[in-house]
Amino acid sequence: MSTPPYLDLPAHARHVELATSRGPLAALRAEPDGTPEGTFVLVPGWTGSKEDFIAVLEPLALRGWAVIAYDQRGQFESPGPDDEDAYSLPSLARDLLEVVAAGTGPVHVVGHSFGGLVAREAVLDPDGSPVASLVLLCSGPAALPASSRERLGALHAALPQVPLEVIYDVKEAADLESGWRPPSPEVGAFMRRRFTATNPVALRALTGTLLDTPDRTDALVARAREGLPVAVMYGPADDAWPLAEQDRVAAALGVEPVVVPGAGHSPAAEAPEETAAALDALVRRLHPAGQG
Repeated sequence: MSTPPYLDLPAHARHVELATSRGPLAALRAEPDGTPEGTFVLVPGWTGSKEDFIAVLEPLALRGWAVIAYDQRGQFESPGPDDEDAYSLPSLARDLLEVVAAGTGPVHVVGHSFGGLVAREAVLDPDGSPVASLVLLCSGPAALPASSRERLGALHAALPQVPLEVIYDVKEAADLESGWRPPSPEVGAFMRRRFTATNPVALRALTGTLLDTPDRTDALVARAREGLPVAVMYGPADDAWPLAEQDRVAAALGVEPVVVPGAGHSPAAEAPEETAAALDALVRRLHPAGQG
């Protein structure tokens, strides 16, 4: 779970509600002072939200980009039904493609962690052509490794019967014991509020996806050969999917992974200026002058 460094919106950002065919999605939107060179759509991970990207909104806007960071359906402030099918990868990918349609100019999708699985599904969708490029940020090729399966399996079995407040108490105690500290009391309170606002059926569905998603690297490579630029980016201390697995995806795509100095699994929160600079440089290299 990413921990945002702060919660105050930067100057160029505002809260928005995105209308989609399946209902509204809560989002943060940032705009540059002039005409955007394009749009970054930022897709949060498993227990994340739009706030995970709050610290990269301003540096990206100052570099000339519009930015949309949103809560996926069932996360935090985006409502969703009590139906696990609504949170399948294809369903969440269709949501993402509707968010992409709200962008200005070429739209570059950055999928963080679980969000990378959703973003991959979106570009493999027959309607995925509007995506100008894809960045897999600390995301793997398939289900999480065996080291995570016991914890995820226990959570999957507990949901939706065990209240999220109880689950968060257990999780927070373990995190504190391992050395995690929120950067402020405000952020600490937010972390609890966000987790407990999640639809428990959605959390169960997303957890199941992390347990059983197949490797679709070959399909992604085929999509890249059709002309979609795909990049792999991570922090050197990422502890979710092994770096070797992420490197394997990059090698299959024929690209060098982009390493964000000083970051772990959440570069946008841990090293926001470096992450924004890396995203800006990457997209400008793929699309000179911001052209899609």
